[in-house]
Amino acid sequence: MSECIQLSFAVCRIGMYTCFRALCCKGPPPPRPEYDLVCIGLTGSGKTSLLSQLCSESPENIVSTTGFSIKAVPFQNAILNVKELGVPIVVLKGADNIRKYWSRYYQGSQGVIFVLDSASSEDDLETARNELHSALQHPQLCTLPFLILANHQDKPAARSIQEIKKYFELEPLARGKRWILKPCSLDDMEAVKDSFSLLINLLEERDFEPSRM
Repeated sequence: MSECIQLSFAVCRIGMYTCFRALCCKGPPPPRPEYDLVCIGLTGSGKTSLLSQLCSESPENIVSTTGFSIKAVPFQNAILNVKELGVPIVVLKGADNIRKYWSRYYQGSQGVIFVLDSASSEDDLETARNELHSALQHPQLCTLPFLILANHQDKPAARSIQEIKKYFELEPLARGKRWILKPCSLDDMEAVKDSFSLLINLLEERDFEPSRM
């Protein structure tokens, strides 16, 4: 009987020691990977509002980005350092070569977020299509994962995802590239977070690809 009691105490001591090691000797969690992304889109597409909401910033202080801004957007499994490119003052004064301005800030990017206003006018939608086509074919971006967000889906004039995909000619243009097209609005930030999680998956997959010589 005494041997059983001693054995029970020994098992308890081992269990307590194991728990102590797990609780007190556990090292810090591994750091989350960080990815540098560039976020582009026409003025009014909602880039700043989406990023600010993801960072839990107050919507009262949101203003359109002039030049560029950088936000660290935290997710459970990664941190996205998003460089949002706005419209420079020269463009506001009438210059229309937005692409030349944006391309100065592409270097070092690991992924691209393109935000479009799905409820915009036909002229603005055509401009957005041209800029997206240029980004998809740009030598510094063409091999990167793309997250394309069709924003303002809560508006009555919003085009559907199928309409956007057809109008932007994404199937033939982006064949062989890694891209995601998702609807979004500020009314459904959980869906926006899910879209970013899909982008993170593409970024992680790219990390495991063999280096290209």
